[in-house]
Amino acid sequence: MEIKKILWPTDVSENAALAMPLVQSLSEKYQAEVHVLYVIEGMGPFGAWYGDFDRAHAEKIQQMEREAAERELEEICSQNLQGCPLYIRHIAVGEPAGEILKIVEREKMDLVVMASRGRRGRFLFGSVTERVVKHCPVPVLTVPVPEKK
Repeated sequence: MEIKKILWPTDVSENAALAMPLVQSLSEKYQAEVHVLYVIEGMGPFGAWYGDFDRAHAEKIQQMEREAAERELEEICSQNLQGCPLYIRHIAVGEPAGEILKIVEREKMDLVVMASRGRRGRFLFGSVTERVVKHCPVPVLTVPVPEKK
């Protein structure tokens, strides 16, 4: 197996950060590109859920979240991925597992490295990780997240 492109999906949580050392090590060992993906979850139907919010307000909120994500990803990458040959940041809007699978196909990833649970994960495997593992056409390495005591 040749590893030229590694995808690291992150929700910028402490759990997601646990995968960073493995991503870094694999990238340096195989001289692979690292693609870092952050997914902004869509706001869904506006009306009943968000009261008087209209599309313009929702788009403004998403734009603010995108700008915050860009800053956060730049900081994470510049602090942790300097030894990697190349890192590319991606921000998508949608359902996280679906967006991860889309970028795997579009960018022709060779490997996905992610934490077994993200920010909200309460079980052994988070729902996003579980869907990615089940449907991903390339190998997925999951980094265990220790149980909180």
